[in-house]
Amino acid sequence: MWEKANINRTLRSILSERVHLEIPVDHMRDEDDLYAAGLSSLVTVHILLAVEDEFGIEIPDEMLTRELFQSIANLSRTIAELVPVDAVEGASGVA
Repeated sequence: MWEKANINRTLRSILSERVHLEIPVDHMRDEDDLYAAGLSSLVTVHILLAVEDEFGIEIPDEMLTRELFQSIANLSRTIAELVPVDAVEGASGVA
């Protein structure tokens, strides 16, 4: 199961490894606009595939909107809705 902090950390790692933005991901706040930082619609497909693979989820088509990929916060919230989140401190990754 995933902790919210681990979801965010893992998502940031995916973005750092797969996306080249004008502002490094580690300098961005969760609410910052990824498109304003240089995210393209083509790259969102790569992010989608990486997120689904890493978290073992499938994001439903109706959730695949520009708004979803607008920020780290939006992506984290959506991932948290689709994966079991462990409320116990100290848990990490998939159980």
